[in-house]
Amino acid sequence: MMKKISAFLIVFIVGFQQVLAEEGMLIPSLIAAFESDMQAKGMKLSAKDIYDVNHSSLKDAIMHFGGGCTAELVSEKGLLLTNHHCGYSQIQSHSSLEKDYLKNGFWAKNLAEELPNAGLTATRMVRIDNVTIAVLAGVLINEKGAERAAKIAKNIENLVKSAVSGTHYEAEIKPFNYGNDYYIIVKEVFKDVRFVGTPPNSIGKFGGDTDNWVWPRHTGDFSVFRIYAGTDNKPAAFASTNVPYKPLHFLPISFKDRKVGDFTMVYGFPGETEQHVVSNYLKFIVEKERPARIKMREKSLSVIDAAMRSSDEVRIKYSAKQASIANAYKKWIGQVDGLKILDGYSIKLEREEKYKIAARPKPEWQTNYANVIDQMNTLTTNGSKWEFAYSMGVEYLFVGPELYKLARGLKDLSKNYNQLVEKGTLNTTVDKLIKGADGFFKNYDATVDQKIFELLTELYLKETKEGRATADFSNLNIPVLSKEIYSKSILTNKERYVAFLKSFKSKSLAKLKKDPGYQLYDRFATEFTEQILPEYSNFDTQMNDLLKTYVAGVYEMFPNDKHWSDANSTLRITYGKLEGSAPTDGMQYTEHTTLAGMIAKYNTGNPDFELLPRMFELYKAKDYGDYAQNGELWVCFTGSNHTTGGNSGSPVLDENGYLMGLNFDRTWESTMSDYMFDPNRCRNVVVDIRYVMWVMDKYAGAKHLVDEMVLMKEKK
Repeated sequence: MMKKISAFLIVFIVGFQQVLAEEGMLIPSLIAAFESDMQAKGMKLSAKDIYDVNHSSLKDAIMHFGGGCTAELVSEKGLLLTNHHCGYSQIQSHSSLEKDYLKNGFWAKNLAEELPNAGLTATRMVRIDNVTIAVLAGVLINEKGAERAAKIAKNIENLVKSAVSGTHYEAEIKPFNYGNDYYIIVKEVFKDVRFVGTPPNSIGKFGGDTDNWVWPRHTGDFSVFRIYAGTDNKPAAFASTNVPYKPLHFLPISFKDRKVGDFTMVYGFPGETEQHVVSNYLKFIVEKERPARIKMREKSLSVIDAAMRSSDEVRIKYSAKQASIANAYKKWIGQVDGLKILDGYSIKLEREEKYKIAARPKPEWQTNYANVIDQMNTLTTNGSKWEFAYSMGVEYLFVGPELYKLARGLKDLSKNYNQLVEKGTLNTTVDKLIKGADGFFKNYDATVDQKIFELLTELYLKETKEGRATADFSNLNIPVLSKEIYSKSILTNKERYVAFLKSFKSKSLAKLKKDPGYQLYDRFATEFTEQILPEYSNFDTQMNDLLKTYVAGVYEMFPNDKHWSDANSTLRITYGKLEGSAPTDGMQYTEHTTLAGMIAKYNTGNPDFELLPRMFELYKAKDYGDYAQNGELWVCFTGSNHTTGGNSGSPVLDENGYLMGLNFDRTWESTMSDYMFDPNRCRNVVVDIRYVMWVMDKYAGAKHLVDEMVLMKEKK
């Protein structure tokens, strides 16, 4: 077993040298294997410039922002850039009718005006090491089940404890390639991250849902934060005595002119890809799972969008929620279309046949790998209904009606009541729920939620009717139930909710069970957790076990093919070049957009292309300063870098490691790259850093932030 794992690593490194630059998300600690290829494509850096654990390197400027996006350090005072949509929940939380930062933007004039954000973190990766052999120490070759899991868990616990002993660091170990490999990620987590600035929505969200996932794009998708640390420059909880963090490395700004073919590298935290799924599973995603989730979100958006247009108060309350729901909604539409146009199902069938043929020559390959594809396809046919039920449950219970968010907290309170009493923590738990009510109801509108509840409950029951286990919801009268819930339930009114908690006693549990909103949630949640979730988990575990075998076969039987480990929210590198594309017959996308195109979109009258007067003043005056190229102000450009969710906010670097722009999207034709990458179609979308600087300097009058940065017109 140990020898086999070592062979995987050798195959991984050697095989990857043949990879086309456009595809793959590379583990930074293995980047030396690609140094020559990257340099042949124009890079002037060494592998150690990119990733080094003994000296400062590019990796030390890349931060995991809030656990879901990427950000980059751009000054010696801890200044941090990320996407506008990554910082949107913080922007929204600081906004009100009196201080409408969403509409008007916000720029702190000095450190004292920078705003704290409870719970927001920025995380630096200290090192990434392969620990496969240590994780699997003592695990027998054919060992499975609970005994194997227990040994691995114990090994991981010991390795993590050893890695952080005597330090302020944190660590985790993650499986790669479905458990064929394991890596330890040691990290430094900063807990005082303050809001510095944002352009108005008319820049940061320019194009809205119309342009989301679409090219050409003119969105200034950026926001500005700052990391603070203790006086020892180590992470510290928010305190007025904290000072701006002094980074080990920060990114200089690339001010030189761009051209087609320029080397580009994206360094960030891609969330999840599933390149190895089998044909039946891809068909299930394209024909059933994604279309059903799209319909669920379409219903919610129809309510939210109308309400936001009719009221500024609702607009502020629901801006972040709408953006989150709409983002995946439109992505999935493009993903389905892309996989259909590419005929991903047929491509999978061809690859599967090639895999089966490759397994024939050697008896050990025949034994280990020949049947795994058929097993995965059969498992999908028999068990995908549970993934569908799980996905629908997530859309309804976690993305749908918001009253269920409060219901989850009360269900936990009810479930753990006796334990909380025994520990003497009941009052603390109740107080926490009461305090949470302020944040929840600040951004809640019962009328909006009621309409979402009615539409989604009807659709959820329709979509999940087939194959429902034991729960019977056929007798639900949704209009009558809706009226009762939103007029009487403690979950839909702050006063009722807080009053219930303030007088909470043991007898309150019986009262809770009679509440119409909680009662319905409890029925749905019980079905989800006791029937759907166990079956889905079983299906998922079986599929992952088969995928582990399948991927082992891919690496072993095709050593010269392109291999890369699926994204799993860990730090990765992808490289390509600045270029446009021709995604469909008769369509040619240029590689960049300009401010002139932004004005042209405004002139269409589409409300998603709203601009504030300041933009017209600067455009008419052609007041571009040093930020223009040949008289044009570039806004966005595209590159052939393989990205996915989580890469939002990632720095796009030039051949010298200077910041060219912030990755924020993919083209609609590219969204299927989570399952299947097409180098001719797939492009990442970047906001040019020169436009970011121009907005700060010329548009917003925040030149003091630009002055913090190091501007590079050419390598010195």
